[in-house]
Amino acid sequence: MPAADFKDYYKILGVSKSANETEVKRVFRKLARKYHPDMNPGDKTAEAKFKEISEAYEVLSDPDKRRKYDQFGQYWNQSGGAQPGGFDFDFGQYGSFDDFISELLGQFSGFGGSPSSNSKNTSYSYRTSTSSSPGFGGGFQDFSGFNAPSISADSEAELRLTFTEALQGVEKRLTIGGAETITVRIPAGAKPDSRIRVKGKGQINPLTQSRGDLYLKVKLDSHPFFRFDKNNILCDLPIAPDEAVLGAKIAVPTPTGTVSMNIPAGIKSGQALRLRGKGWPQPKGGASDLVVTVQITPSPDLSQAERELYEKLSTLRRFDPRANLPTH
Repeated sequence: MPAADFKDYYKILGVSKSANETEVKRVFRKLARKYHPDMNPGDKTAEAKFKEISEAYEVLSDPDKRRKYDQFGQYWNQSGGAQPGGFDFDFGQYGSFDDFISELLGQFSGFGGSPSSNSKNTSYSYRTSTSSSPGFGGGFQDFSGFNAPSISADSEAELRLTFTEALQGVEKRLTIGGAETITVRIPAGAKPDSRIRVKGKGQINPLTQSRGDLYLKVKLDSHPFFRFDKNNILCDLPIAPDEAVLGAKIAVPTPTGTVSMNIPAGIKSGQALRLRGKGWPQPKGGASDLVVTVQITPSPDLSQAERELYEKLSTLRRFDPRANLPTH
């Protein structure tokens, strides 16, 4: 190997020549996480760096190869070690990068085994690295039932709840990987798109052999009356024309029961009234507000007596709601 092509594996990993196997392994894991293509999608520089540190680790983690490398330097390949270019990555032979990294880690003496077979066939859609064509590259895609190892062992799945379940809290039994059943306590006041962490129920990290966390993203069934606006709850309240004119005391549904609310005389359609503390439960106690939007709703079916009274009112009415409209 020409001197210009000599690779200083100690310099590549950033360790001294006296570094022991544990130190070499620790530094490699740190660099592997930093330059892993999953963490740098589409970055060819990171891809090249990852291959370079992997090549260095393959040599320095093997006592026989390291001894020859230390003894013969740039000519170590010619002393019976790996042939020049022997550490070559043919990404085309792998269906995804996860297949490649599984085989790569299995070859390194410092890493043990592959993910447990009972982690497959999961009922959740995990986010994992893939490519739009065979081999390495591409972005991210969701695979239902695919639980290959990745640098981030955390997983995410949707959890659909009814309005009442989210409001009051509930226990849910979930199946992970088709075999493991867990019970998850959903606290009262879970909001749409909030995430609930289930510690230690994610995937297995092939670098550390530790298990990540499972994050459940809450999805709520729609409610016929209430809707969310950040922390608060909104609703539309129909009132009759006479209630708008004269004012009234009206029973209003809230998430936790019915309360009485005063409608001020002369209220306009679309005007909002706020019921403080009658909205959604909050993590630190109490509740958010319920914002009630008034909708003046005339009767679709007037009786003869009602019609006569409205006609009489029309002749007596002095107020012109269109008096201030422009004339041209």
